[in-house]
Order: sequence, then C-alpha cells, then structure tokens
Amino acid sequence: MYSNGDIFVGEVIGTAILILFGAGVCAAVTLNHSKAKASGWVVIAFGWGFGVLAGAYTAGPLSGGHLNPAVTLGIAIDTEEWDQVWVYLLGQMVGAMLGAVLAYLVYYAQFSANVSRPVKDKVTSGHEPTPTLGIFSTIPEIRNPVANLVTEIIATIALVLPILAFGLTEGLGESGTQTLIVAFLVVGIGLSLGGPTGYAINPARDLGPRIVHTFLPIPNKGTSDWSYSWIPVAGPLIGGALAGLIYNVAF
Repeated sequence: MYSNGDIFVGEVIGTAILILFGAGVCAAVTLNHSKAKASGWVVIAFGWGFGVLAGAYTAGPLSGGHLNPAVTLGIAIDTEEWDQVWVYLLGQMVGAMLGAVLAYLVYYAQFSANVSRPVKDKVTSGHEPTPTLGIFSTIPEIRNPVANLVTEIIATIALVLPILAFGLTEGLGESGTQTLIVAFLVVGIGLSLGGPTGYAINPARDLGPRIVHTFLPIPNKGTSDWSYSWIPVAGPLIGGALAGLIYNVAF
C-alpha cells in the first residue's frame, strides 16, 4: 500500500504533467501566433494521450498513477478500500490546477496577444481575440444537459472498465505495458467519443483548470461557463462508479 504522502505527491506531479500536456496541446491548436494553430482534433487527441502516458508513468511508483477521480472511484468500488480515496482526490485537484498554470506560462506570450490591435501592429494584426475556456476545460458542441451527461457517463465507462479489466491480464502491470495501453485508450476515446462534449472523462481535469481559468489575467478570455461545469464532474463520477459496479458483476 502506498503512503498518504507518496500518493499526494505522486498524484500532484502526475496530474500536473497530464494537464500541462493536455491544456498545452489545446493552446497550441487554438491560440493565434502558435506554430500548431488549427492543426486539428487528431493532434489534440494524441496530445492528451501522451499527457496520460507521461503523467501516469511518472506518478506510478508513488501512487499507482490514477490521475483521475473517476478511476480512483472505480478502483475503490472494486477493492472496497476507501481510506485513501480523499488523498488521491486532493492530489489530483491540486495537480490539475498546477498543470493549468504551467500551460498558461508556456503560452504566456500567446495569451497576452489575445487582443485586437490596430492594423499597423504587424505582430497581431488580422487576428480577433480567441475564447480561451476550451484550452482549459470542456465545452459541448450542442448544449443539451441530458445528452451531454450521458456522453460523459458512457465515455468514462469506456475508460474505467478497460482499466479495471487490464488488471486481469497477467504481467501487464508488472511490465509497464498497461500504462501505455491506457494512453492509447484515451486517444481512442478522444477520436471516437470526444466530439459531443470534448471528453472530460475526468472531474479534476475539467474542474481544476476551470477554476484556474476563472482567476488567470488572460485578455479577452471570455466566460468560464460555470453553468455547465457540473456535467464534466458528475458524468465521469457516475461513469466511474458504474464501471466499478459492472466490473464486480461481470468479472
């Protein structure tokens, strides 16, 4: 069993790396004056997948590399071990906020240039301010609370249930291959199921950066859309719980 201190440190570091990569690729694709501007959804999906890969491998020796309250909840329902769940959740939230701040610092010049300027300004002329919430948190393409919630529940089951099942494959965890497969699983979820809502599938991944977005001094940043914020929290938690229950019944 991991110690509380190791779990907290591991989840902070691992989740911060996850969000640094994830928010970073969204910033790269979204912001004006980025070399990756408009490079598309496939780039975003792989950026998040590589974030999972780097974060989970880094956190693994300290905490097991959950990086996601939905994963922690699914594992707790499966194992019936709840004592350290709060440590995982705290570390994940702190790490998610830290990662969002780091991504902001990496793209500080691009965020600072997110303003309308006179045409004579050769650096920023021809660009309108870009809404920035999508860099940090999810936004549905069609705002339908029931449909959006169902999407997040199903997508999270598609994440957590395979993660639990991977543990049945002998040697997968010991070899380290499990983390690699989970990273590709996240890429697949992004490509296949991410279109409707942007696939939060992780309450900390959405809520932590949304809090940071609210307070960051980004010019013309737009709304933080708190009226939607409960869906990418509730949906993944419900999905993670259902995945744990399904796993207990079926396996």
